[in-house]
Amino acid sequence: MTGFLPVTMEELRERGIEQPDFVYVCGDAYVDHPSFGAAIICRLLESHGYSVAMLAQPDWTSDTDFQRFGRPRLAFLVSAGNIDSMVAHYTSAKKKRSDDAYSAGNKAGKRPDRAVTVYCRKIRSIFGDIPILIGGLEASLRRFAHYDYWDDSVHPSILIESGADILSFGMGEHSMVELADLLRDGVPVHEIRDVRGTCYLCEPADTPCGSAECPPYEQVRDSKEAYAKACRIQYDQQDEVFGKRVIQRHGKQMLVQNPPALSLTQDEFDAIYTLPFMRTYHPMYEAEGGVPAIKEVRFSITHNRGCFGFCNFCSIALHQGRRMTTRSEESVIAEAKYLTTLPDFKGYLHDVGGPTANFRHPSCEKQIKAGLCKGRKCLAPEPCKNLTVDHQEYLHLLRKLRALPKIKRVFIRSGIRYDYLMCDKDDTFFRELVRYHVSGQLKVAPEHCSNAVLDQMGKPHIETYKAFQKRFYELTKSMGKEQYLVPYLMSSHPGSTMKDAIALACFLKAEGLHPEQVQDFYPTPGTISTCIFYTGLDPYTMQPVYVPRSPKEKAAQRAMLQYFKPENHTLIRAALMKAGRRDLIGSGAHCLVPAAQNSKSPSGRQKEKPQSKHISRQTNHKKTRRSHQ
Repeated sequence: MTGFLPVTMEELRERGIEQPDFVYVCGDAYVDHPSFGAAIICRLLESHGYSVAMLAQPDWTSDTDFQRFGRPRLAFLVSAGNIDSMVAHYTSAKKKRSDDAYSAGNKAGKRPDRAVTVYCRKIRSIFGDIPILIGGLEASLRRFAHYDYWDDSVHPSILIESGADILSFGMGEHSMVELADLLRDGVPVHEIRDVRGTCYLCEPADTPCGSAECPPYEQVRDSKEAYAKACRIQYDQQDEVFGKRVIQRHGKQMLVQNPPALSLTQDEFDAIYTLPFMRTYHPMYEAEGGVPAIKEVRFSITHNRGCFGFCNFCSIALHQGRRMTTRSEESVIAEAKYLTTLPDFKGYLHDVGGPTANFRHPSCEKQIKAGLCKGRKCLAPEPCKNLTVDHQEYLHLLRKLRALPKIKRVFIRSGIRYDYLMCDKDDTFFRELVRYHVSGQLKVAPEHCSNAVLDQMGKPHIETYKAFQKRFYELTKSMGKEQYLVPYLMSSHPGSTMKDAIALACFLKAEGLHPEQVQDFYPTPGTISTCIFYTGLDPYTMQPVYVPRSPKEKAAQRAMLQYFKPENHTLIRAALMKAGRRDLIGSGAHCLVPAAQNSKSPSGRQKEKPQSKHISRQTNHKKTRRSHQ
């Protein structure tokens, strides 16, 4: 017997179990680490006395794997894994990926497209009316009728498509334990209708009263105005304090979303990290080289959940929520001490963070009792006057971690909200961040330089980033260090015209930035930005928004961010001429690209011959490294 969850019937029997309470079907390889939602849910169920068998990446083309453990006593639990299976398989240009960090050997193709739906249909075909509960990011963000970028169409709720019985959305600890207890007590799955953080289907006549109603599936499928209105309703009710039930009719059935689950208390959050995780991938993957996703989290610590930053292109607000949940200092330090005992620990904590590393408190005092403001953001376009800014608790935690024996350095590699940092009148944290917690490069996310685009993103204006950048390099220089900012940038976000893309390229040139990887906007299910992309409307103002849609324009906007690459010059020249910006073509210091070979520059001078592409191109040391979603 190993310390891992049983992955075979033989391992289950070694525990004296002939029939598991639950079989967890997952689109990821089995990694028993608290950064993986499947591991948290399974270990939590174990701690409540339930037996769980792990069925990771089953072969969906046959029945054999799904029959491995027989019929579970209570239910099948189904998740696509840590990310949406379509995002795992395809780039933002809809090209098939050749790798998958959540699969052994980094090999793609070990899960199906739309994994939750495929797995559920297979289970239903084999086991009939067995209860099926779905959760994880793919299910959570597809719980309502949603735009599917890959099909370029509006799909119904994943509950309809998959045939599952109950959907657990968001962070599912509370809802999963409550569901398990009800099933254990003999409550039929179709009678479970009051668990917070879950969705179910019912007859329209059984719809609960007092619900916020979205336009029905058929209407949002056919009307973009209706789709935008539904999006706003869904976001406005995504608050555990005041959120109502949300309903959406799908033909002869009503989809009911109960209010979001209550956040974990700090004691509950701490307890998750005392569960007996093996903190690595199952040894059955060793022959294939292991599971690459463990590398980023093996020696990283999560100290918080949620994010009140609320960027429009981010799924966190609709999944984890905007309310901050944090672990205690004692819990984080205990985990750090444990990590130092592992044989491959080299003295470096790679990260102490979360969705946003430097959030440890609610954004303001009133949200505890009144919830977070509908339709408003705490930090954008400028900080709310009620914002509470305090880094002292996080600073104290980092100091304690740095002082632990066997720890050489503590890095912060998850996102820092520089706009929140700049609101802090006490710069002690900023100074210690620069002195102790940057591993040569600090990742930050200005995303764009055009304030019109940043408004559509829900991000602060570029002036805030410029002030942060100036102060960062002042502190770095004063401390005699050589370290740099790595800005995340995004092309083709809704609202970004070619004029905005050109402005971003000019900004990069002025700043001496040569990003080696850039992010093209990816319309993933459920986000506000995806709603704008599909409808061309801002769901909060219902005003039209320009959306770059054609592959040609998207390619040109993307190329602008890498204007310095010779292979992009032809595309950029064409875009600049079409935009009336011939002044940016030529050999001038301000120019983005040289004139075409054997042609004259706008100034009338003969264009210089380009350097051979075999000659090394010197680049500025401030490079952006951002992989695709």
